[in-house]
Order: sequence, then structure tokens, then C-alpha cells
Amino acid sequence: MPGTTTKLNGVDVDRLEETIAAIDADPKLARFEFRAKTEWEGGARSRTTVKEFHGAGRTDTSREQPLEMVGDEPPLLLGENRAPNAVETVLHALTSCLTVGFVYNAAARGIEVRSLDFDIDGELDLRPFLGLGDGEPAGYDEIRVRYRVDADAPKERIDELCAHVQRTSPVLDVISRPVPVSVSREA
Repeated sequence: MPGTTTKLNGVDVDRLEETIAAIDADPKLARFEFRAKTEWEGGARSRTTVKEFHGAGRTDTSREQPLEMVGDEPPLLLGENRAPNAVETVLHALTSCLTVGFVYNAAARGIEVRSLDFDIDGELDLRPFLGLGDGEPAGYDEIRVRYRVDADAPKERIDELCAHVQRTSPVLDVISRPVPVSVSREA
């Protein structure tokens, strides 16, 4: 029937396949640049806005209003507990990326996902952040992710899908390998 789409797991599979084919035909379309602006709001609170990004060979202006993310700290760390702190946001970014990767790849493989959820935790040593200690890493020592999925596929296919998502998750890649980051002060 003209005008119908194949949806699975809330994903427009036809558009997903068109996107994959377009990028396969022109790999330059795969280059994306995401942008954000963060402003300090006092104390431990900051607000980050995202609006436009560059991808698929053009600047995407589909967001009429900027999207916002707020950061804060719990009272134990002198904040007001109005939002997750930055290292909690990293955990969210990772499981959010794994969720999208899992659901999209399941849809592309014809696997219906009925439910998917993650538990994630990590430990870090606060001494480097506070200017204390003797060379300890400032970030997480380890991040542990556990997931549960109910899907219409055998365990082996789900395990293969999860392994594929782990190999191809942009956020997992960013936090698990050294990525050059330049920080500069503008006058």
C-alpha cells in the first residue's frame, strides 16, 4: 500500500534502510559534527543547550527550540540536587546510546523488542578532582553495565546483537579509548 511504512520497535525500518543505503553509496554522508553550549548558572549548576548539528552533508535545523540538559551536584558535593552530575550524565549517555543501538539493530534484523532496560554503575576516586592524591585517574575506574531484554529471538541472536552494539556504540567507543580533546580559553 503506498504511503505505508514498516515500523518495528518504534523504528521506521524503511527509512533506516534508506539511510544505510545512502551512506553506503556516499560515505561522506556519515560524517557528523555535534555541537553544544554550556553556561554556568551559579554554584554547581550548569545548563547545556543543543540545537543545530551538521550531518548527512548539511546543517540540520529541524529543532525549532534548543534542547536543554542541566547539571548539578548532590548536597554532599555542595550542589542543590536539581539535576544529575556530569559523571552520572556519562552513565546516561552510555545506556542511552546502547538502547538506541540495540533497538535500531534489532529492528533492522526483524527482531521485536518487547522490553529492554539497563543498570549501570561505576566508581571513581574524588581526590584528583579535589587536587589531592598522587596521580590517580580522575575518571571512572570501571563502568559495569547489565541489561535485560525480552525479545522474539533466541538467546544466541540476542547475544550476537548485544556484541554488535558494543562494537559499534559511539559513546562506548568514546569512553573506552583515548580520544584527543583540546580545551582552550578564548579571550
